[in-house]
Amino acid sequence: MGHGIGLGIGGAAGLSIPDLAERPAEAILVVRSHQTDARAAIAEIRAGIGDCKPSLVLLFVPAFFDRTALTEALRDGMTSTEVFGCTTAGQITQEGYENNALLALAFRREHFRVASTLVASSAPVDIAQVVNQSRRLVERFPSSYGHRRLALVFMDGQSKQEDVLVAALAQGLRDIPVFGGSAGDGLAYGETQVLHGGCFHKAATLLLLLETDLSFRGIGFDHFTPTDSRMVVTQAVPEERLVLELNGNTAAVEYARLVGVPVAELSPVVFSENPVLVRNGNTYHVRAIKQVHENGGLSFLSAIDNGLLLRLGRGKEILRTLDGGLTVLGDKGESPDIILGFDCVLRRLEIENKGLRKEASDSLRAHRVVGFNTYGEQHLGVHVNQTFVGVAFFGPGGGGRPGPGSRRHPPFFD
Repeated sequence: MGHGIGLGIGGAAGLSIPDLAERPAEAILVVRSHQTDARAAIAEIRAGIGDCKPSLVLLFVPAFFDRTALTEALRDGMTSTEVFGCTTAGQITQEGYENNALLALAFRREHFRVASTLVASSAPVDIAQVVNQSRRLVERFPSSYGHRRLALVFMDGQSKQEDVLVAALAQGLRDIPVFGGSAGDGLAYGETQVLHGGCFHKAATLLLLLETDLSFRGIGFDHFTPTDSRMVVTQAVPEERLVLELNGNTAAVEYARLVGVPVAELSPVVFSENPVLVRNGNTYHVRAIKQVHENGGLSFLSAIDNGLLLRLGRGKEILRTLDGGLTVLGDKGESPDIILGFDCVLRRLEIENKGLRKEASDSLRAHRVVGFNTYGEQHLGVHVNQTFVGVAFFGPGGGGRPGPGSRRHPPFFD
């Protein structure tokens, strides 16, 4: 009943399970508000949670929300449980993709325990400190018989430190699988923050260690294959994730030439549909381009370095890969109770540019997905881009039995 990479095949049209609006998840209560006033929104979410008494609440925040006002509203209106979360580049709710929903996920106390810590994300990252901090969290959070563990990480999406941070966290967590997403700020690429201890923090990473009596499976997929078009990074500023030259030419000029568009037409949509890939063993990961720099360089959302060999990617049919990647089953052949998803904003841009938002939302809804759009994803110790990463939780009937006394442990916070 362990965890694994769920890369199922199938179609949403063939699913017989109702969506979350028809049949709410048993283990995680999903509440959203479209109120633009922070106090009104939190009041609506608090009313929706009711007497659930969760062990934790995850809050995914639209870019437009005043974070100071939201902090005050949380302090006055959500005092009975710990609230964690981050700012987003979009939300995935019971209805699929949204931009203006304050989304709350209440994890029921009878199925989840949580420990948390806040990790500094400023450069340069103290790798040994991050490893030790995550290791201490594990050691101070005693395991319960018959339960499973996983870690969720939410990072400042503008820190430029995600690659080294997630690798260090994974080392400290050892065999505990790590999933998560980088906080966003719509498409503005402005300030991104994580929520911990009742306050929003920048230059920080939120680490949540979850223990559950539920069965779960990890999910990770993208929709690109490498082409024969190769690029070598011939000049870069690695600490800024900035590539100045590709193949000895100005980076934006060379990339535009390979893609076949004028430099003036380079945009987030072009980047999302024509990513560059880097090989890691037998697999390729996207190194997403963020924007064109004023000097003709290209800013990236993942680590980049001199001499790195890149290949231009070609997309497969995005709806088919979305549906196939989300079609996962438990060890008893059951469908997920809920899928917590972290979906790159560049994937969503491609979907919307192709006029497929409704179809993609239908697939997300059919597979019972909730979560947010990210500036990058964390998957089993690796920081990736233009990827869907998530965790499929199966219902109480599909997981292990709670161990004796396991529900007596209070939540632990560092």
